[in-house]
Amino acid sequence: MESSTASAPPVLFDDFPESQFGDKEDYKQALASIQETLFHVQQAYFHQKRRALIIFEGWDASGKGGTIRRITEKLDPRGVHVFPVAKPAKEEQDKHFLYRFWQQIPSPGSLTLFDRSHYGRVLVERVDSLATQSEWQRAYREINEFERTLCDSGVRVIKLYMHISEEEQKKRFEERLHNPFKRWKLTEEDLHNRRKRKDYIQAINDMFVQTHTSHAPWHIVNGEHKWQARVDTLRYIVDMLCEGVDITPPPLDDKVIKLASQQLNVNRAQLK
Repeated sequence: MESSTASAPPVLFDDFPESQFGDKEDYKQALASIQETLFHVQQAYFHQKRRALIIFEGWDASGKGGTIRRITEKLDPRGVHVFPVAKPAKEEQDKHFLYRFWQQIPSPGSLTLFDRSHYGRVLVERVDSLATQSEWQRAYREINEFERTLCDSGVRVIKLYMHISEEEQKKRFEERLHNPFKRWKLTEEDLHNRRKRKDYIQAINDMFVQTHTSHAPWHIVNGEHKWQARVDTLRYIVDMLCEGVDITPPPLDDKVIKLASQQLNVNRAQLK
């Protein structure tokens, strides 16, 4: 485990508080407000050539996709990229497991979101014995070094785990099964993973202990109530992105002001 931690590692909980949003209009207003703030933060990151990596892990049907959609829908698409992580391609399987994630590191001025991530090494690959014990145990150190390197090079790393109860997952699986437009979301692998929930709980909590660091801490999102989870996640991301960052819009370039006053008949004094 990394010696410098932001706080005690989080632990999966069984107590899921109720949502503060009983009315859809209240939720929509809160969502729109935080989305606008996130857009301004994205602009600041673009102008200051900052970059961030936002990592999503969580149970199947915990709301990762819906939350990512709410994060990105109001952002400038030129400055945000979503990397959906699935089984590595054949040509990637003989390379180090971090190889394909290095290829997706955000460029200066941009945000990248991982929909699942390199943590598959210590989750699904551990639980399903797709990696040897020595491989997934070694991966904790490799992951910490990977994230430390990113942070040292100016990448802000935000790690989220979307947590829902076993009962809520069952309800969402059933909803997908009965909805012709959502059936494709429910897979044999989802049902297989559900049977191994206890094994996953152990692996997830071990992951928190081993990789919750001061520079890249884990944050568990209560995903039991979708509206609340989306707003809470966006608020947390905004708080993390804003920490130590001035999001004030940059001043206009003097050359642009001069040209605008000449060509567009804009009052220079008003622009100042």
